[in-house]
Amino acid sequence: MALPDIQPSQYDNLLATKVAGVQAQFSAFDVPSIEVFESPKTHYRLRAEFRVWHDGDDLYYVMFEPGDNKNPIRLDECAMVSPCIHDMMFELIAVIKADPAIRFKLFQIDFLSTLSGELLVSLLYHRPIDDAWKAAIEPLRERFGIDIVGRSRKKKLIVERDFVMETLVINGREYHYKQVENSFTQPNGIVCQKMIEWALDVTQHASGDLVEFYCGSGNFTLPLAQNFRRVVACEISKTSVRAAEENIARNNIDNLNVLRMPSEDLTAVLQGKKETRKVAGLDLDQCEFSTVLVDPPRSGLDVETIKQVKLYDNIVYISCNPETLHENLQSITQTHRVERFAVFDQFPYTHHLECGVYLVRK
Repeated sequence: MALPDIQPSQYDNLLATKVAGVQAQFSAFDVPSIEVFESPKTHYRLRAEFRVWHDGDDLYYVMFEPGDNKNPIRLDECAMVSPCIHDMMFELIAVIKADPAIRFKLFQIDFLSTLSGELLVSLLYHRPIDDAWKAAIEPLRERFGIDIVGRSRKKKLIVERDFVMETLVINGREYHYKQVENSFTQPNGIVCQKMIEWALDVTQHASGDLVEFYCGSGNFTLPLAQNFRRVVACEISKTSVRAAEENIARNNIDNLNVLRMPSEDLTAVLQGKKETRKVAGLDLDQCEFSTVLVDPPRSGLDVETIKQVKLYDNIVYISCNPETLHENLQSITQTHRVERFAVFDQFPYTHHLECGVYLVRK
């Protein structure tokens, strides 16, 4: 992970510069006034990964300047991580430093926290770990009130749980999410809540049915189900699909199906080019999909998925990469116009910016 230069006094100016850049970049698409959603200025990251550095008898966290992975910078404070990470991470490494059974060949510590105060710590090793390691770790779990995962080559040991339970408050309603270690979750919980509320707002009159690609563990899917008669979503990660199914049951949502398949396969199914038992009993022919939601990886949408997306009257496109969003919109805006455009500052003090675009058929 690269080290951001956190200067709260400069936050507003830095965000304004990013927004101006997006405004200029997308000017050809005749975008309406950009809606801007800020991040907390400090302690905003719910997950973080740190290399640990062995220096004689000393042990400490390090990060690197962007583009430089050879010159470590020691960390004795970290204003970007959530309060529950920051309040224990330095005491934790001090305890690890004093215990050779835990310290030996430890090279990275990952943290996954929640707005609701839960914390999971993953310890990564360049050596085998076993039950003796697990016994040495147990006092840490009790001392800090955390769950712990140990990882070494081809091995994973769990001390209590390998997940956290997050609670997001969306328009006053609580949604409960299982978030599993080493799977994707939104890093900035406060901004994530704003993203979901924005998506709910732009689709409040969409009606019909919703199809979603890249749904993860149901971050957008669960709240958006209230705006539609039925929702069908897909995700390639087995871990995320299992978590999504648990989250659907936990939140008592009865109009949502999640399929474990890549977006390309669901596209082929919807186009009648592919048959699979995974959709058996879903009666997809009876769905009236008026709206599609896509939240693709940084590479954006592939050509076939773009073709499929353009078949729907309403498109919600959540993008973590303005470059590929711009490229995809060149095709999508041939049939659709940009109705709403938002930026979400998931990653303060970096050049990264999350975008949300709502398009309707011309």
